Amino acid sequence: MFYYNEPLEEYDAIVVGTGISGGWAAKELCEKGLKTLVLERGRMVKHVEDYPTMHKDPWEFKNGGQLPQEELQKQLKQNRTGYTTNKAHNHWFVNDLEHPYNEDKRFDWMRGYHVGGRSIMWGRQSYRLSDFDFEANAKEGVAVDWPIRYKDLKPWYDYVESYIGVSGENLGLPQLPDGNFLPPMELNCVEDHLKQSIASNYNDRVLTIGRTAHITQGSKPGRSQCQFRDRCMRGCPFGGYFSSNSSTLPAAAETGNMTLRPNSVVYEVMYDKDTKRATGVKVIDAETMQTYEFKAKVIFLCASAVASASILMQSVSERFPNGMGNDSGELGHNIMDHHFKAGAVAKFDGFQDKYYTGRRPNGIYIPRFRNLGGDTDQKDFLRGYGYQGGASRQDWSESIRELSYGKELKDAILKPGGWQMGLMGFGETLPYHENKMYLDYNKKDKWGLPTITFDADFKENELKMRKDMIAQGMEMLDKAGFKEIEPWDDIGAIGLGIHEMGTARMGRDPKTSVLNANNQLHAVPNVYVTDGAAMTSAACQNPSLTYMALTARAADHAVKELKKMNL
Repeated sequence: MFYYNEPLEEYDAIVVGTGISGGWAAKELCEKGLKTLVLERGRMVKHVEDYPTMHKDPWEFKNGGQLPQEELQKQLKQNRTGYTTNKAHNHWFVNDLEHPYNEDKRFDWMRGYHVGGRSIMWGRQSYRLSDFDFEANAKEGVAVDWPIRYKDLKPWYDYVESYIGVSGENLGLPQLPDGNFLPPMELNCVEDHLKQSIASNYNDRVLTIGRTAHITQGSKPGRSQCQFRDRCMRGCPFGGYFSSNSSTLPAAAETGNMTLRPNSVVYEVMYDKDTKRATGVKVIDAETMQTYEFKAKVIFLCASAVASASILMQSVSERFPNGMGNDSGELGHNIMDHHFKAGAVAKFDGFQDKYYTGRRPNGIYIPRFRNLGGDTDQKDFLRGYGYQGGASRQDWSESIRELSYGKELKDAILKPGGWQMGLMGFGETLPYHENKMYLDYNKKDKWGLPTITFDADFKENELKMRKDMIAQGMEMLDKAGFKEIEPWDDIGAIGLGIHEMGTARMGRDPKTSVLNANNQLHAVPNVYVTDGAAMTSAACQNPSLTYMALTARAADHAVKELKKMNL
């Protein structure tokens, strides 16, 4: 494929991480002619051939895919989320015992250490941020101002969407900018009923199908249309959804400019005090424990918000005693994640003669409608939330409660149950300086590196917002004629949303931020950080599309600066 056992010592660029951001950095830098070393701390994963469960049916898994106790013990922290308790995809998540971390407060850190990272398992919801998001901090006096606005990122959103393939519907909403979309997936009859009810009863909100990175028409290089199997988290052999493995990494390899080295644990960015530039990175081979140094003119940290911040924290020198680029003291602070699992569930009596075809890997979306000005403004909380969810029919699971057999059992299995609908709020978390991560040098991992400790939680603004999520969800379902409406509130902990952000935030002032408007370290301009660490605020939209746009934009900037000899 595109793996070299003996990489060179010096490159034009180094990319750390192969997930959503790292794959894009690799593609852009390689396509622009830079000889690029891509480092991944985990194992090699080749598209298609390394997806072991991609074609398995439920009955092919022992015990229905439920894990035995000895395997559950290896992912105790991640099992709290429910994401890792099934044999169909738990192999993508790390062993907690081999990769420990510490919690002053509960933090659900979901990790996938392999080529492709969490781009294999991501939820694929793809939304743009708007100027409501980029301007909010400045207008409300919260944290620091973003150094960019929507106009700065719009051409890069356009570019990324066109490449990855995002299906969805343009709505003309200022709080959720339109995009370059493939044909949207279809709502089912109950979802459409709720859409019509919301349109009749509200003038400030709308229901649409989710905007998701699945090909619904045509194809992309090496990828074909979504097959509606909804086995995405196993790895898609069709490339129906976007991942680094199916898309950006093959594109980078095609140039002949990429060297990919798995099993490479990056733990330090090297610094030259005379040139005031980074010179490369230090790496531990995850299997042999041998250490290496690789040099480059420019470095992209794309290892995830937590991992990228950790690498910078470990990059200590005379110039940076508290971590590279940490003149502001903000490195590791301002951790954000979306809070969700608040809303309502209900049943619907109608449409008993209706069903649906396939397993749509997508749900509905109700864009933010709070704190957008005028009557939408709330006195109890800042920012806003959107809803995700969907409607389905209960089916064979109901028959388990009966002791039926023969014809009665067969009829029970084949006859679908009633319709049910769920609305789940997905809310913004504010950037609090006191929400942080730090390194514990007294507790080290098997490579002798310090472990990470989390000290972060949701606060009053998020808790008040959740009350509105629940109330509005119940109200919309009630007005649409749903029955047995029940509130839902299961806040969990930061990390559960798998959208860690903010640990090396962008800003205008080096005294209060880590990165500038181009994702460069203020004090070390040839180091770029383009994953979730860069986020100055969280918005309420899923952030991966923004990471990709920021990465493509930063790569373009880096190449131009290299040509000008500025790096």
